[in-house]
This record gives sequence, structure tokens and C-alpha cells, in this order.
Amino acid sequence: MNSIHVPAYRLHKPSGQAVVTVGGRTIYLGKHRTAASRQAYNRTVAEFMAAGGRASPRAGPAPDFCVTELIAAYWRWACGYYVKDGRATSELTCIKIALRHLRALYGDTIAAAFSPLALKAIRQSMLDVGREATATAKAGLARRTINGYIDRIRRAFKWAVGEGLIPPSVYQGLQAVPGLRKGRSEAREAEPVRPVAETWVRKTLPFLPPAVAAMVELQVLTGMRSGEVVIIRARDLNMTGPMVWQYRPAAHKTEHHGHDRLIDLGPKAQAVIRPWLKPDLQACLFSPREGEAGRNAARREARRSAMTPSARARRRRADRRRGGRPLGEHYSPESYRRAVARGIERANKQIAADLAARGVTDPEKVEAAKVPAWYPHQVRHTFATNIRRQYGLEAARVLLGHHSVGVTEIYAERDLEVAARVAAEVG
Repeated sequence: MNSIHVPAYRLHKPSGQAVVTVGGRTIYLGKHRTAASRQAYNRTVAEFMAAGGRASPRAGPAPDFCVTELIAAYWRWACGYYVKDGRATSELTCIKIALRHLRALYGDTIAAAFSPLALKAIRQSMLDVGREATATAKAGLARRTINGYIDRIRRAFKWAVGEGLIPPSVYQGLQAVPGLRKGRSEAREAEPVRPVAETWVRKTLPFLPPAVAAMVELQVLTGMRSGEVVIIRARDLNMTGPMVWQYRPAAHKTEHHGHDRLIDLGPKAQAVIRPWLKPDLQACLFSPREGEAGRNAARREARRSAMTPSARARRRRADRRRGGRPLGEHYSPESYRRAVARGIERANKQIAADLAARGVTDPEKVEAAKVPAWYPHQVRHTFATNIRRQYGLEAARVLLGHHSVGVTEIYAERDLEVAARVAAEVG
């Protein structure tokens, strides 16, 4: 990271005053070489350094500072803050959507005049959008999504208070606006993430690329997050244990809270990993680039003639669908999810073909036999439910890496069969 240049204490000869220039602004500090001017200089430089080398275009809250200016300043800061491993995090996308709603209604409003009623109006506009979407058979914004956007708008004003751009009373007023409560608003409730049946996972595995199938199996055995399984490297593995290896992810979801993450890998998980170990300890075990190279080599061997112009055009279209992005050293959680979705499509095509070969053509029967859509995060919920059922909630909490049992209860579904059996016996 580049060091911040400290602006100099200088003499303004025409006036005899000391000056300092920060952010293109010349600030007069008082008579040159006096204790008061030195104190003013030290204060100005300290504020400049605390702001990361950025100077506010105004000294303190200004009456004409509008919401659009606040949004622009906050967005510049957020683009530098919400970055992980050199890439923008998903939080930045959520902030962008929230700020769009803010600017659409109140962009020209004086920031110091933004009130709790204005925040409620933005929330109501989100509810109205959700109602219109539902009326046209599309899913509207969920209650928790709206609450998240409103909280991000509140955080933008909190940041502006900290930067001295608006008076503290603005943020204090916004804190009085409560979030939407379940059953007390018109917003829809999002469906909770459910575990996926291991039967469906097993039916999908043969139709996944080898690296993707290995990642799914690791999640089944360990319950690790998608973001953790895609970045496994040999250097992050402690393989000295007699029975259990330990995996310490280079990055994980709660590291910004100062939490550590250690994942235990038993013999079955070790068997999945061993074929993928590489001499380069820095290389990710599961590389989409290597998988693509293998598939291309297989296609070249199977090809009986040179690729035709139409085939080249199809390949270019496929590259455009991928966004023109080069394949990376490891999957992202999103590309991992897409690979699983494509595997489910292939599995269902094969199931339909097998049923047709046996003379089964009833659409309802064919549809019932297909693998329902599932995604990797559901595998973590399946693992949590199984561990809770067999070993208890505390064991599930430790293995999932949660610091609160309450969070684990969200992941681990209650064993309804056990509850029903006990109720039948004692109720």
C-alpha cells in the first residue's frame, strides 16, 4: 500500500500566515510560527490522515450538501473497503442496490434534512415494487431483503456523520426507524434454505465434472461452506495427524470478525482429497482451468475432422455466455453453483431418456423421477441436520464453525420424525 504524503506547514508571504494544502484546498492556520498555527496544522493533518488521505471539500457539515453527493462520497469509500483478496465482495452489490433506491427518491434532498419519514418512504417504495412484481407473477422483495437495504442506507448516513459531512442528529433520527417484523408487514417471507436429500446429491454426482463432484463430496462429509471448498490448497492442510487432517482456509466468511476457522477432515474426506494433491503447494486443488483443458483434449481426440466454422461460432457464443472471463485458478461459489445446476440438467436428461427406453412416457411420472433443483449451500444444511440428529446441537455448532448455537439451529433442521414419535408416546 502506498504511503500517504503528509502536507507541509508553509508560509504564505503576502499575508504572513501559515498555510497547509490538503485535497487541493489551501487552509489558513494563523500567524506563521506561532503555537496556535502549529496546533491548527497538527489538527488538520491528523484529520487528513484519519480520512486515509482524502480531504472533505468542505470544513464540517455544509447546508448545501445533498444526498447525491453523500452517495458519491460513500460509494468511493465502500469500493475501497468492501474488497477481499483483491475482489469486490457481494456486500458491495447490495450497497449499490440500496443507494439506487435512496437516490431515486431523495437524490436532490439536502442531506442534513433527510428524516426518518424519508427512510420510511423509501421502505414503502420497496414494498410497492414487491407488490407490483407479485401481481405480474414475479417474486417481490422479501422482508429481510428490504430490512437489509434500509440498514445499508442507514450505514451510509452513519459514515457521513463520522466524516463530518452531516450533523450527528441525522443518523440518530434514522435509528428510530424499526425493521419490518414478520407477520406485521405486506412484504413476503423468503423461503428458508432446506437440506437437500442425499439421494438427489448421489444421483447428480456422475454427471458433474470430476473436480466439482469432489467438492460436493467434501461438503457432504465436512459441511464446509462453498467459499471454503473452492479455495483448498495443499499449503492450508495439516496432514500430520494420525487420523484427522486439519484444513485452515486462507479466507472465510467470519474472518473480518477476528474468528478462526479450522475444519477437521476424517479418513473419507482425506480419500476424496488425495487424488487432487499437487506438487505446487500454492495451487488450488480444484481448478476449472485444468478441467476445461481435459475436456478440450477429450473433444479433440473424439473429433473426426477439423472444427467447422459453425462449431467455432458455437464456441465463441459459449465464451460470451461465460462473460468473456478467463477461467481462474479456482472456482468461485457462483461458478461452482452453476456447474452443479448443469450437472442436474444432464442427470434429468438421462433419467428421461432411460424412462423413454422403458416405455414410460407419462409426463407426471417422468417429472416425479427427475432430480429437483438444489445448490451446494443446501449440502451444508444437510450435514448440519445429520450431525445434530446423531451427535447433538453442540457437535453441529463446532463442526460448522459457528460461535452461536442460535446460528446452528438455523442450519440444522429439527428431526420431525423423532418429535412425532415422542409426542405419540408421551402426549
